[in-house]
Amino acid sequence: MSICAKCVTRGCLTKDETKMPKMLCPSRNKQILEKSKDMHVGEDLMIAVQSALVEAEGNTNWTRIQETIAFAQKCNYKKIGVAFCTGLHEEAKVFVKILEHHGLEVVSIVCKNGAILKGFLGIPQEEKEVYIKNDIMCNPIGQALALNELNTDLNILFGLCVGHDTLFIKHSESPVTVFAVKDRVLCHNPVAAIYQADAYYKKKLFK
Repeated sequence: MSICAKCVTRGCLTKDETKMPKMLCPSRNKQILEKSKDMHVGEDLMIAVQSALVEAEGNTNWTRIQETIAFAQKCNYKKIGVAFCTGLHEEAKVFVKILEHHGLEVVSIVCKNGAILKGFLGIPQEEKEVYIKNDIMCNPIGQALALNELNTDLNILFGLCVGHDTLFIKHSESPVTVFAVKDRVLCHNPVAAIYQADAYYKKKLFK
């Protein structure tokens, strides 16, 4: 068990063992530490190096989209998969346009691909001649399989729902990064609720 979110000394930030909690501090778990270091080989080492460089170069200067483009370029990822939510279709269109402007080949796939009715999941549906998008299930596994078949170098999640993103990441054969997440209430900015956890959203979050 780890209690990092509750740590007040944060000795790991300065490599000061005197400030590392005596109990439940992952920095004191030498076995996991050495194993994680040993796993920095091949593509994992390359990703770690380029991520560190993007962090250093873009820190407080680059937006997330600029960091994403720089990361893909530094890793020499040419073919980019974008798995997006139909509710952010227009935003995804602009996102893809920007990626392509920077020389990346982009293939995109919407969450409703396959037009599979939610009845497939065992969710009751009334019979009707014309179905609307809310009757069609999200198919993140299909999104992942389609991008796997296209041999993408990097896949980017763009606004998938909670759980749907879980399935996509589970089944993607290529590395995955997240550009946007779904939050219908907060304009896809879920951290806003955290900033208001002791104010306007306190009753909602701690009821």
